[in-house]
Amino acid sequence: MKLEELAAVVDGQCQGDGGIEITGMATLQSAGAGEITFLSGSKLKSQLQGCTAAAVILRQEDCSAWDGAAIVCDDPHAAYAQIARILDSSPRQEPGIHSSAVVSDDAIIGELASIGANCVVEAGCDIGSGVVLGPGCVIGQGAKLGEDSRLTANVTVCHGVHIGERCVVQSGTVLGSDGFGNTHEDGRWTRIPQLGGLIVGDDVQIGAGTAIDRGALGDTKIGNGVVIDNLVHIAHNVVIGEHTAIAACVAIAGSTVIGSRCTFAGVVGVADHVTIANDVHLTGMAMVTGSISEAGTYSSGTGLMPNREWRRSAVRFRQLDDLVKRLVALEQKNPE
Repeated sequence: MKLEELAAVVDGQCQGDGGIEITGMATLQSAGAGEITFLSGSKLKSQLQGCTAAAVILRQEDCSAWDGAAIVCDDPHAAYAQIARILDSSPRQEPGIHSSAVVSDDAIIGELASIGANCVVEAGCDIGSGVVLGPGCVIGQGAKLGEDSRLTANVTVCHGVHIGERCVVQSGTVLGSDGFGNTHEDGRWTRIPQLGGLIVGDDVQIGAGTAIDRGALGDTKIGNGVVIDNLVHIAHNVVIGEHTAIAACVAIAGSTVIGSRCTFAGVVGVADHVTIANDVHLTGMAMVTGSISEAGTYSSGTGLMPNREWRRSAVRFRQLDDLVKRLVALEQKNPE
């Protein structure tokens, strides 16, 4: 597309030669002829020196650092996202059912759906119009996929799971697996059947290698617009509110209720039966052991330090209980 056409799409102002043909996107450091890049913030302005991109997406206040063609807008990162969707060259499956797929006779396959090689679609499934199933996907009995949702290769959707419209699920993910339901009887663990389901809302993104369990009783629920990264585990009967974002390697234990518009950074852990309010933001490696009732940013993971300092701190941490007891004894002996 021409630069001026892209500027119109993102509601930006075209600066310089608007007739430049844009064929791709790249980083500030690697962009070359025909490619557009973006400057996300003024602190990176120095990287424009030596940049050979055909055009740059930037804010008005940063224009003085770039004398080439540009798209000027209020939010370069959002504009980059819009243009990336336009220039996306990811392979597209043609509508239809591959000859190697196994599809139950009573499954409902919507118009323009694409069922890839070696897929299995079991009895009672409802696959909406425009749905794409990549190679090797397994859709369990009675599962339902909303229109225009896309599953890449080797995704497993277990029986009875409902997925909304326009969702994207990456490879190796399992939706509706059994939760960690066991009881201890006579010195051994006995499995408890997981009788609930999993309901995923519209416009949900789920990364590769993620597992979301079905409910033990009742349903696990993922709200509209939720974004989940790779290698996340969400246990049975968890409820996640709309437009919450969860980064990689987060683990959320059973029956936790999470509000809307929350953000969980990488490796956050959440204990079971916890309730988290709307607009709560957890920084990396935070460990949530109790409910959070007020919006805000919370942290608990300790920052990196030299090993020698960390070892001293670890020793002092073990001494805290004794130090507190001694302090209490001194206060009782010498009250003010």
